[in-house]
Amino acid sequence: MFQYFLGSYLVTILGVIAAFFWGNHIHSGAGLEAVFIALVLGVLEVSLSFDNAVVNAMKLEKMSKIWERRFLTWGIIIAVFGMRFLFPILVVSVFAKISMLEVLKIALSNADKYAYYLHQTHAPIVTFGGMFLIMLFLNYFFNHKKEIHWIKVIEKPLSHLDHFRGLQIVIALSMLLVTQHFIPTHEKAYVLIAGIFGVITYLVIDGFTHFLEKHEAERLSKDTLNAAKNGGLISFIYLELIDASFSLDGVLGAFALSKDIIIIAIGLGIGAMFVRSLTVMLVEKKTLKQFLYLEHGAHWAIGALACLMLISTVREVPEVVTGLIGLVFIVAALASSIFHNKKMERLLAEKPEEKVNA
Repeated sequence: MFQYFLGSYLVTILGVIAAFFWGNHIHSGAGLEAVFIALVLGVLEVSLSFDNAVVNAMKLEKMSKIWERRFLTWGIIIAVFGMRFLFPILVVSVFAKISMLEVLKIALSNADKYAYYLHQTHAPIVTFGGMFLIMLFLNYFFNHKKEIHWIKVIEKPLSHLDHFRGLQIVIALSMLLVTQHFIPTHEKAYVLIAGIFGVITYLVIDGFTHFLEKHEAERLSKDTLNAAKNGGLISFIYLELIDASFSLDGVLGAFALSKDIIIIAIGLGIGAMFVRSLTVMLVEKKTLKQFLYLEHGAHWAIGALACLMLISTVREVPEVVTGLIGLVFIVAALASSIFHNKKMERLLAEKPEEKVNA
């Protein structure tokens, strides 16, 4: 267990040291407070991202060891510096029509002003992430080839809906139109564009993934190295986009605890590293194969998170609600999987007895 989280512990130690010195740099004597906030943010990120780890594990178990390592190295740099630090600055720059350098100066010198700008971009940001996750949720359950169902009364009928081509897109865009109806007039266009881009982004990445999987044998026979590189790269991008969509709400919610972008990046970065370590552990221990319904629970949690993100465009949703709903689905799926395993063990144990009696 320890070996999987060694990198996370090292990142935590470095993060705590950095938070302490940065806190003292901003306000003399505020180092310990900065450390506390960073650790709380790390715990919050992990608690909100169990479903993220399960979904990542589904994709990562099909990737090579090289791309697994890159997911933990390049991926964590993208997750911390890209999504938790650079992306919010980019979004504020676009919507506030200010240069990124100026936004960076505001973020480092005037946290309240930066938080205000970021709050103004909340609706488009979470709409993009919400629509991406809705498509991920629908595509998982709209699959007639999926033979295992957790909540059978719902999942079995859903699995046959993929015969209606494009139904997922229709449902997602309908949800976007309903959401847009409640958005203030001056934000409607931004929200609509962000939501459409969320759907398009998912379709492009998912399309590339299916293309590579479909032609994998042919590509491997012609050029093994290039096929592995391309397949790994697309899967890596796919994983990063999933992680980004999960992190959007957490990044915005983190400002309830701190308005310091550095402390937020450190705290959420610690959490992101633990989620990645958890993902690798799930892959190497074959946890998804041991617990049959875990990925089902993760995708139900994704659907719930996506809906909450859309709701948060017009009404504040507490982070505790977001975290608990995802956790409930994961725990319920885990419990169902354990019950299923014990039931199968009993059936296997009874078979020899039946043969003896016969």
